[in-house]
Amino acid sequence: MARLPYSVRFSPKAVGHLGLIERKYHSLIRRTIHAQLRSSPTVATRNRKPLGEPASVASIWELRFGRANRFRVFYEVSEGARTVLVLAIGIKERDRLLIAGEEFQGEDRTAS
Repeated sequence: MARLPYSVRFSPKAVGHLGLIERKYHSLIRRTIHAQLRSSPTVATRNRKPLGEPASVASIWELRFGRANRFRVFYEVSEGARTVLVLAIGIKERDRLLIAGEEFQGEDRTAS
């Protein structure tokens, strides 16, 4: 029996982050998020991984994609509700991660 797909929701902050990224990438970002996160958001792959130990039932994950893995999406998963909540969308430029124009490092990447 096939499992129901996860629903994907965007936090208000993530919607704002998307608005700050060039419009020509919006379709790629939305399409990739839905393709990667609707069926198996908690299966680690080369470009999808958990970040640190979760402090609660929901865990924070990172999805990397685009040319040279330029884009980063940070999300949490609620298994019981079968929901993925996109928390932040950023752009990786060389060794810098920019979310809403701010630079983030380490585990505090979703704090914007």
